[in-house]
Amino acid sequence: MKSLVTLLFFCFTLTVSGQKKIHVFVALCDNVHQGIVPVPKSLGNGQNPRTNLYWGALYGVKTHFKRSKDWELVKTLPSNNPKILERVLFKRKTTDTYLLADAYDGRFIKQTTIDFLHACSGENPIEISVQDKKLSFGGNASLLAYVGHDGLMEFSLEEKFKPKNTNKRDAIILACISKDYFKPYLKQTGANPLVWSTGLMSPEAYTLKWAIDGWILNESDAAIRERAAKAYHNYQKCGMRGARGLLVTGY
Repeated sequence: MKSLVTLLFFCFTLTVSGQKKIHVFVALCDNVHQGIVPVPKSLGNGQNPRTNLYWGALYGVKTHFKRSKDWELVKTLPSNNPKILERVLFKRKTTDTYLLADAYDGRFIKQTTIDFLHACSGENPIEISVQDKKLSFGGNASLLAYVGHDGLMEFSLEEKFKPKNTNKRDAIILACISKDYFKPYLKQTGANPLVWSTGLMSPEAYTLKWAIDGWILNESDAAIRERAAKAYHNYQKCGMRGARGLLVTGY
């Protein structure tokens, strides 16, 4: 019996500590090119990642993860995609988990959405070499996330998305009413909707970070969604009932 417990513990530890890869697609907030309620000019300049609401501002993806005690910025990487204005790679300090985040020019929100959904289908792998390691993101990441305005409120997609393989991929979509608008497309990809929204929301990075914390620990979808709701309430002071109603998991 003791040997069985030891074996189970070893298997659990191996699963938690195995390499995990996350790819985050950020559509920079853009007052001019997106159908949003305008924000202050510096936050809503979709061509300036440094001050953008969803990237360089206090709760933007780059700044929030860079300031986190749990993550370290490995490096800023070049991208051969002119629509991506900045690409950064983070590593979780205590596990072999890597997060690649792409800041897309806000005027190309439609392409950001398409690229995210193709990755959810297992397509378009992105190879990165860093510190003598070769890492593969895009369709080879196990967790894909979209952060930004829900452009599907203004446009529809003609593209069809089909799973390239049977690998399990989870998706987090932090955008307003993302469950309703993304559902027809995400279903085509075969990805699992880990966390998405039922109403208007602020897609700031604390919700993403808390959800990822649970995902790294291989928690259940329900537990990860609960983490996301707690994060949203913690920063937005909206009440847990409201946060649970806003952030949901599954179809």
